[in-house]
Amino acid sequence: MTPAAFFSGYVTIIGRPNVGKSTFMNHILGTKISITTAKPQTTRDRILGIWNDPDTQIVFLDTPGIHASDKALNRYMLDKAVSTISDADIALVMADHLDTPETLLQVAGFVQKARKESFLVLNKVDLMSESVACERLERLGRVYDFTYQCTISSTLGTGIDDLMAQIRKRLPEGPRYFPEDMITDSPMRFICKELIREKVFTLLQKEIPYAVAVEIEEYREEAPVLIRAAIHVEKDSQKRILIGSGGRMLKEIGTQARRDIEDLVGERIFLELFVKVTRDWSKNPKSLKDLGYK
Repeated sequence: MTPAAFFSGYVTIIGRPNVGKSTFMNHILGTKISITTAKPQTTRDRILGIWNDPDTQIVFLDTPGIHASDKALNRYMLDKAVSTISDADIALVMADHLDTPETLLQVAGFVQKARKESFLVLNKVDLMSESVACERLERLGRVYDFTYQCTISSTLGTGIDDLMAQIRKRLPEGPRYFPEDMITDSPMRFICKELIREKVFTLLQKEIPYAVAVEIEEYREEAPVLIRAAIHVEKDSQKRILIGSGGRMLKEIGTQARRDIEDLVGERIFLELFVKVTRDWSKNPKSLKDLGYK
């Protein structure tokens, strides 16, 4: 008997900061592997998520939002986003209700250089009327020769089944790149540090989240699981805010992060957090490498 055909491929998700790329991938996978907040530029690295069914494997690549900046950290994020396009079979160019043809053109330009098949995905249509969403999709669709255009809501899940069907139609025959029970290639240490950083983004305002990097200094897997993490900031004043009066803010960050990590690993953990000042780490290429941004 001839074996049934199997289809597989890589799909990169690119767009401006905060258009819902991570929320979309988490929805597809049915679990949280990319952190999400209401603040832009939350995602700093390429996050890989694996979707499986009996005859298909789709490897999604969530990416940092595309934006211009001379800061070393932001250059790193842009390089991570752009480099995934050449690795992909399909590029999902994601936009939202704030995009214009001008902002979308900046993103589509990178797809054009890589000569990749691309879909235009207008997200957050739950924030628009149907007529506004249709008009905006039509305007944005003129920016580039997209293979397919659609509207979705990653929050509500609307339109995603149709989008997945279109992706599957265009995948080449290929191998199963990852085991069927695997949903990401990110190690647990990486996911834990991201969940801690998410709580900083959620609980603190202004410049503090953008001045924070998290480093897992110890991860003991045998029960009881022990995680010791350093939260790096750039100034003494940021350290004081992060710790909070009587240590209350740092304790709340730890409490919320611990709950999410316990949900992920399925057992009780001990999480120890402390704060370090690493001057101007986000502007220093060596510090970036030391903190895992390589």
